[in-house]
Amino acid sequence: MIIFILTLIVVAGGFAIYQWGGNVLIKEATPKGHFEAAVAGGPPDYTQASSWVARPGEQNDPALWLPQGVAQPAAGRAAVFYIHPTTYLGNDRWNARLDPGGDTDWRTNLFVQSQASAFNGAGEVWAPRYRQAAFGAFLLNSDDATSALDFAYHDVSAAFDEFLKEAGDRPIIVAGHSQGALHLIRLLREKVAGKPVAKRLVAAYVVGWPIDTSSDLPAIGISACHSAGDTGCILSWMSFGQPANPSLILDQWKQTRGLTGAERQTDRILCVNPITGTENGSVAAAGNPGTLNPTSDFNSASLIAGQVGAHCDKGLLMLEGQIPPLGPYVLPGNNYHVYDYALFWGAVRRDAERRLAAWHR
Repeated sequence: MIIFILTLIVVAGGFAIYQWGGNVLIKEATPKGHFEAAVAGGPPDYTQASSWVARPGEQNDPALWLPQGVAQPAAGRAAVFYIHPTTYLGNDRWNARLDPGGDTDWRTNLFVQSQASAFNGAGEVWAPRYRQAAFGAFLLNSDDATSALDFAYHDVSAAFDEFLKEAGDRPIIVAGHSQGALHLIRLLREKVAGKPVAKRLVAAYVVGWPIDTSSDLPAIGISACHSAGDTGCILSWMSFGQPANPSLILDQWKQTRGLTGAERQTDRILCVNPITGTENGSVAAAGNPGTLNPTSDFNSASLIAGQVGAHCDKGLLMLEGQIPPLGPYVLPGNNYHVYDYALFWGAVRRDAERRLAAWHR
């Protein structure tokens, strides 16, 4: 997304991005032609290390990364399944190949490093490679987009099956962001809710994708996390600065029916504050245990406490306080989508460990 935004600024001009932001993004991101499964190459074999970005026992595992000065305690007993966001920004096909190389690989590793690493104190992390849908499919409501997202989900579903085999009987944490969160919603509905594994679910972090508490949540079959001590529940948030304009994400979403078949409404979007761990929570900046502050090359980061507060307002997690210079990659509408985890890295880490302790009790 970072490279994509920079490319658009060069191609379309910064003025166009901020004047017509969402429309320009969608136009430039839409893949050419129609969906074809064969273009994405053969399916992954999740018994092989090459089909995973992160997996216990592998060398150079990005999920083991920690910010400068943060010590690694003994990892908890949980098994963590994390689904990365869209990192393929090309428009030459609807789905990326499993191992696309180049900038896509770099972005994938960066997101696993900066997001999945928040869970490495609670347990070991599995993060699959999958033939992800292109960025344009994530923003569109069309037959081609639906096919591309469905195709990507089937890889994620197969990876989850292998994850459960390798995890044994441990408690599990599942997490995703953006496209990864969209796949996670379906995964929870089809493979967790009402199944024996649901009893082992510590929490599901469905971040950067809206969930209607009335027309989606009942069909998922897993409740929202109402308090910091709840387990077996969903946390979800979308980060925005003031003034917020969520149209880039919500315009297409609200035109679709919810998972129950009812209409979706923006005023019913689930918001669980990751700092407080409570639904519709509010907290000043002093309560945030740590925001990632990356170096200019994104190779490292420090953790800064007490700078970014947040409160839920009509389904959006509104930021307050002093946001550190994360980079010039805030989307139109003051949308901090890219930084949904980075802003609250320390809080997510604390929350996962706290819920794991509650699950064991």
